[in-house]
Amino acid sequence: MTFSRKIFWIAGENSGDLHTSKVISQLNKNNKNLTYFGIGGENMQKAGLTPIFSFERFSVMGFSEVIKHLFFFLKVELKIKKIFKTNPPDLVVLTDYPGLNMRIAKMAHKFKIKVLYFICPQFWAWKHQRIFQLKKLTDYVAYILPFEGKYFKKENVKSSYVGHPISEEIEIRMAKNDLAKEYKLDSNKKWLGFLPGSRDTEIKKMLPEYIKSISFFDAEKYEFLVSKAATVSDKLFRKTIENSANQNIKIIKNHNYEMMKYCDFLVVTSGTATLETAYLGTPFLIVYKTSKISYELGKRFIKIKRIGLPNIVLDKDIIPELIQDEAHGKSIHNKISEIINSKVKYNKISDELKELHEILGSKSASKEVAKIIENLLNE
Repeated sequence: MTFSRKIFWIAGENSGDLHTSKVISQLNKNNKNLTYFGIGGENMQKAGLTPIFSFERFSVMGFSEVIKHLFFFLKVELKIKKIFKTNPPDLVVLTDYPGLNMRIAKMAHKFKIKVLYFICPQFWAWKHQRIFQLKKLTDYVAYILPFEGKYFKKENVKSSYVGHPISEEIEIRMAKNDLAKEYKLDSNKKWLGFLPGSRDTEIKKMLPEYIKSISFFDAEKYEFLVSKAATVSDKLFRKTIENSANQNIKIIKNHNYEMMKYCDFLVVTSGTATLETAYLGTPFLIVYKTSKISYELGKRFIKIKRIGLPNIVLDKDIIPELIQDEAHGKSIHNKISEIINSKVKYNKISDELKELHEILGSKSASKEVAKIIENLLNE
């Protein structure tokens, strides 16, 4: 590339910001004539993105939250439309965030601007029609879950598996002994870790049940580690822990990956953390609970029989799942005990997770996506 090219990016969430920043950094190694602008957070901005809106405004979840911010999103779309019309980029790269990004893909297609979709919507779980929209509105799809390929192949969507970003982002920075010293953990005991989630709504639903399950274990034999995400309210988290009157809980901050790696067993709220835990190889249990209305609606619209991403990727029931009415303290305790006290069951999970580690780590997502971008710009 001998002349300047402009790339417009949109990543509306923290995870997308991190994944996309790796791609931009990779592009910067070989390309000195690219300029980046659009929507992204601190990581993308450090890599060279010029933002057109404050990133914090995009972190909204749920129907009611989106309705509250509707005027803002209309303003965003009007500004992007103006950019596409008056100062069109050479390429639009959309990362995840389908609520906005599918509409922007349609807009870019209308203005005949090339579109790459990185980390596509989970059309295989619900809103299956999005695969047809992806085919019509994008020039290429870079997907991160290997089984998605069979759907794209069937519909003749230009696409490729690029590997999963977590394989490049997970980093163990502390030895087990150092973690034990920092949090006053006894290495002679078995460590049970609990990851209740990164949103306040998850903390309200899951943390009380995790604490109840801890109360059934013998503190003389176990250490209890509970992860607190930076995105969770300190007040809510502290109040929930204090209400339990359980003095044996160690709250872990900023060392999630070390906790996942060094615990003997983990309990993880369904989400991306389940893939991270699986990648690190520690046997665990997937738990999920939502409101009764959301659960009943979900059962009608969601087409898959498993909710845990590791189980979906491997297409096997490897990691036990406790969902909704089964997701209570006693059942969580019983399932942990069943696995941790059986070498056969424990080792079976551990062995199966090695396969998933190999699949997700088989490619470098940032390098693969950077190559796709270069190809699209040179076509």
